[in-house]
Amino acid sequence: MTLIDDAVERDRAITDIDWHVFPPGTERDVLAAPSGGLARARLGDPGAPRVVLVPGVAGSKEDFVRVFPLLAQAGFRVESYDLAGHWESVDAGPWNLVPPREHYDYDLYVDDLVAVLEDGGGPAHVLGYSFAGLVAELALARRDELFRSLTLMSAPPAVGQVFRGVKHIGPISDMSPHRAAGLILWGVRYNLNRTPPGRIAFVRERLAVTPRACVDDIVGLMMAAPDMLAEVAAADIPKLIAVGENDLWPLSQHREYAAQIGAEVAVYPTGHAPCETAPHQLTRDLVNLFARRRE
Repeated sequence: MTLIDDAVERDRAITDIDWHVFPPGTERDVLAAPSGGLARARLGDPGAPRVVLVPGVAGSKEDFVRVFPLLAQAGFRVESYDLAGHWESVDAGPWNLVPPREHYDYDLYVDDLVAVLEDGGGPAHVLGYSFAGLVAELALARRDELFRSLTLMSAPPAVGQVFRGVKHIGPISDMSPHRAAGLILWGVRYNLNRTPPGRIAFVRERLAVTPRACVDDIVGLMMAAPDMLAEVAAADIPKLIAVGENDLWPLSQHREYAAQIGAEVAVYPTGHAPCETAPHQLTRDLVNLFARRRE
């Protein structure tokens, strides 16, 4: 059996889990970031190369529970945190900034990510999931010395109003951020993707504490994604687009975006969340990407 087949078979064998529970040995703390305290989880040798996994809108660090032990076993220090306004970082937000601001914006999330990366004694391999891919690209453009590699997992392969490219709903996606966010949340709550019982229970629990204003603001940000193509393409680090074959955006768009920024593409037999449903294949490709880091 090849390594590729082994990863595929391991992913086919995964079962539903309690998504609250991180692997034994995981360290939990709260990082003082510009927007407030960010709940963080870390696993692995503190002296090993760092991997920072950034969740997307309405997500949390628990989205990477299945990836944590795999990366730690591969010799990395893996960490993730809850975005401001999300799950255990719900008290972090624009009101804590100096001076305070009214809305969650790109600068808030980029400055928070920079604070996370600076709190580690050197550059890190960074994965941005969905909306967090946009945040990671902005952070890379501003502080490229903090990045060893960049992975965009299921991130919008577009600039401007990124929902126009989404399968099926693209032509009707020009609506207010509040209405668009409502449709997204409705689909999640009613489990249109047929997520397993343990997972959807955790997702619904998490949504119950995430302020609607936060989701509205982030959806609005995704409707005005900045053009970072030139800056990301210029970054001399390994780059990967990791995406399910049934992602929200068509594979053709992901491949075109990868060509524009000089990234490799890895495609999995799954949907928008390879970290949940293809963790072994994703980890395999991340480790291969990290090995191509130019020292």
